[in-house]
Amino acid sequence: MFTFVRRTLAAVLMSAAVITPVLAADWREQYPEITIGVSSGENESDAIARNQPYADYMSEQLGVPVKLIRGTDYAAVIEAMRSGHVQIASVGPAAYALARKIMGDGIAPVATTLDANGDRGYYSVIAVRADSPYQTLEDIKGKSFAFADPNSTSGYAVPSYYLSTQLNTNADEYFSDVAFSGGHEQSVMALVNGTYEAVATHWRNETAGNIQSMEKKGLIPKGSTRIIWKSPVIPNTPVMILTSLPQELQDEFKAALMAFPTKDPARFAEYTRGDSSGYVEAKHEDYLDVIAITEHNAQDRRRNAAK
Repeated sequence: MFTFVRRTLAAVLMSAAVITPVLAADWREQYPEITIGVSSGENESDAIARNQPYADYMSEQLGVPVKLIRGTDYAAVIEAMRSGHVQIASVGPAAYALARKIMGDGIAPVATTLDANGDRGYYSVIAVRADSPYQTLEDIKGKSFAFADPNSTSGYAVPSYYLSTQLNTNADEYFSDVAFSGGHEQSVMALVNGTYEAVATHWRNETAGNIQSMEKKGLIPKGSTRIIWKSPVIPNTPVMILTSLPQELQDEFKAALMAFPTKDPARFAEYTRGDSSGYVEAKHEDYLDVIAITEHNAQDRRRNAAK
């Protein structure tokens, strides 16, 4: 009898061992491939190359291929998420505000990065050429100016908000010529080449930011630009995910993301270029101030259009 019981118990345990991985793989049957949306101020080849270690790590951790798709701008990534072609993306806070406006709680922030010093924020800056005479915002009144992208936090939303609330004006009134360059790198290259006299971009500290990254890559000469304005701190970019995804997938992705710096430090360093120390959890409430800024700017645009 005891032999029968032991054999029966062993059969049950073996059956459970076979069934459990199948159940755990259920979300993989629905999502045999995961797509991460990428949009940054970098050119396409650099953006894909920088994000590839992240995708490779996630492929190993999730057990399905993880591919990258680079949107031409932030709006393209958001549209890809809305249509379900992209499941996960990292976009700036203002782009998250737009995504939330379009998709509501169909998306949610999972985590945000800490910089190399453990800080959770960065800045919008306005830069001029180092050899220019301009020292303040007042000096570039009536000059040519470039924003990066209409859904960029540091490259549009925050400097626009400052012009409106602190100087009681807007870019079209304040500058002689205003354009969107298409991205942060494009803005700074156009500045250095003399196309614009001032541009908005992102900056983290004396060693990290768009300008420093471009200098390291040899895209612009070191010391060719100078910052004349810096915003208050902006919360770091959120990693956002579709909330319609199976909860098991969301949980596994979040766990893998939070473990990335310690589980695969080489790939993490390659992905972040040494500018991040890890991740912390993020929630929608962290971005309410940025959402309010984007709403204020939208109201300003409607008022100006009605004049």
